[in-house]
Amino acid sequence: MSNHETPNFRLENVTPILNVKDISISLAFYVGILGFKNAEWGDDNFTSINRDNTALYLCRGGQGTSGTWIWMGFDGDIFSLHQKLKSFGAKIKLPPTNFSWAYEMQVEDPDGHILRFGTDPTDKEPFAD
Repeated sequence: MSNHETPNFRLENVTPILNVKDISISLAFYVGILGFKNAEWGDDNFTSINRDNTALYLCRGGQGTSGTWIWMGFDGDIFSLHQKLKSFGAKIKLPPTNFSWAYEMQVEDPDGHILRFGTDPTDKEPFAD
């Protein structure tokens, strides 16, 4: 196969694996605050959390490092989400900001991973970029 040929396969999904210190603390954030569901088969070392058509794996003490950035495009009110996250004491790295690519907010999870929540930008205010 030359460097210009693409292998023929179907990609089923892409699911990030996040390194966490304590699964129970991560579940309190992702399930308790963000509304994900924990997999029935999950344990204190490895689990899958799911919401809508998306999933993340959480792995205690392995498979990656803190500080992973994850894009979380969503359909909803970014200001309501911001207020809910603030009321739960979530660490907001960037409040809702209108960029040309998205109205984006950045939230740090308990292990230092950055969740970039984004929805459609608005033309009713200037872009920050």
